[in-house]
Amino acid sequence: MKKNSKEAIVTAAISLFNTNGFSGTSIRDIAELAKVNTATIAYYFEHKLGLLEYCFTYFFEQYINKIEEAYASIDHGAKGCLKRLVANLLHYQCENNHLASVVYREMSVDSQIVREIMSTYSLKEKYYLQKIFEKGFEWNEFRPHSIPYLIIQLKGLLMMPFMNTNYLREVLYIFPNEPFFEQKYLKEINFWIDKTLSFEIREKKEAFIK
Repeated sequence: MKKNSKEAIVTAAISLFNTNGFSGTSIRDIAELAKVNTATIAYYFEHKLGLLEYCFTYFFEQYINKIEEAYASIDHGAKGCLKRLVANLLHYQCENNHLASVVYREMSVDSQIVREIMSTYSLKEKYYLQKIFEKGFEWNEFRPHSIPYLIIQLKGLLMMPFMNTNYLREVLYIFPNEPFFEQKYLKEINFWIDKTLSFEIREKKEAFIK
């Protein structure tokens, strides 16, 4: 058994899931692209669903790590912390754009795996985002907003390019795998943070006086 066969299987699976969807991909397809036999896939992952679960877990373990790295700076300010979090997640998704597309597409389908992800990683993400927004309100860095709706908006900004890659490429001629996209889009999300969330200097002074 090749030492790097597991990695080859995962790479092939992500490519095929991204192109054909999970249900449109067979174990035989994955084995052929990875240049392994089906028994090797069964050895590492048991079955196709086990392979998808591995992709989910790998993606969200790294995703939460990026959030936690940014959250460690919360004492230096909520706004700066949120911008670090956004930069971390956007860079991670751009580096793993095919995996991100697969995960987000399959997350839209109700399944046992998705419910397990929701009850672990998604709740962790909500916890950190909620804490950042609460601190931003407390420290008068952010205007008061409904936190669930802020999370919806932020998640939409971060996920959309990777959920709708064909739309971006075919209609908008934007390519999320290119470094230019990451730089430009990060500026746009930071603009949302500065203009939608944050107090202007004058507003901050008035809030402080009150």
